[in-house]
Amino acid sequence: MTRLTMGFCLLMMGMDFAGLSQEKRLQYQSEYFVILVIDGPRYTETYGDTACTYIPNLCNTLMPQGTFFSNFRNNGPTYTVPGHAALMTGIYQRISNVGEGLPRNPSLFQYYIKERNALSSDAQIIASKGKLNVLSNTKNKHWKNKFRPYSYCGPNGNGTHYGPDRETMVKVKETLSGNEPPHLMLVNLLGVDVNGHGNDWKKYLDNIKYTDAYALEIWNVLQANPRLKDKTTLFITNDHGRHTEGHKNGFVNHGDGCDGCRHISLLVLGPDIPKNQKISTEAEMIDIPVTIAEMMHLGFPTGKGRFLSEMFSEKK
Repeated sequence: MTRLTMGFCLLMMGMDFAGLSQEKRLQYQSEYFVILVIDGPRYTETYGDTACTYIPNLCNTLMPQGTFFSNFRNNGPTYTVPGHAALMTGIYQRISNVGEGLPRNPSLFQYYIKERNALSSDAQIIASKGKLNVLSNTKNKHWKNKFRPYSYCGPNGNGTHYGPDRETMVKVKETLSGNEPPHLMLVNLLGVDVNGHGNDWKKYLDNIKYTDAYALEIWNVLQANPRLKDKTTLFITNDHGRHTEGHKNGFVNHGDGCDGCRHISLLVLGPDIPKNQKISTEAEMIDIPVTIAEMMHLGFPTGKGRFLSEMFSEKK
């Protein structure tokens, strides 16, 4: 075989592989993505309780409709701002947990706005905790104050203080029910975490129940909007857990590497996601934005997580 012939064959093989790759990437039906972060429940009070006492909707109604990762981890700092920053940027980093510092890298939402020339309103952060307003920016000099997603964090979106989850949910449902819902949204609900820190066991458990109901509400809103139905993937996860019982002050706090702080959960639902699938392979929070980027065919070079290919294995 001459060099010219060999070169032509390799070129054709490359075109075939590229075509196969492109065909594989085009298979995703999802166009919209929502990340719901239930702030700070311990796994033992959620899916670790086989009776699902406090999360009946997640276990009995939503889990059969999606894929559940039972070994999902926060492998970085187990605090609120670092946890949410990992979900947005695809890297772990030490960052002020009181909202006084910006993430080191641009977020998936910023990459989306830049690459798609999208409006700020097409990628939104709606959070009960005002300090999460820092997620809308980065200290990276090439991205700072550019391509920023819309941020509505804290009471009335003031970017400070903490607001009740019920008011946050009003904003979330209003946004997702509209004629032009955002293609990307991150939602934070604080009730579980706040009452854990308050050392109020009953209210801590009550708020796990409330967020369980809120998760179902969000899913139902997605199904009720013709723009979103059968086109939206919902990721339901946490930013961190809480100290293992008997370790330090137990459910009251979090922030170290104990299993209670690191072991969180992930339930994914959407048109591309196999139903009633449970995966025990370890996965971690930085995998979520990388997976969304792949499903959106979006460049995300600074994300260090991996694509959760095992989630789609049943559909191959």
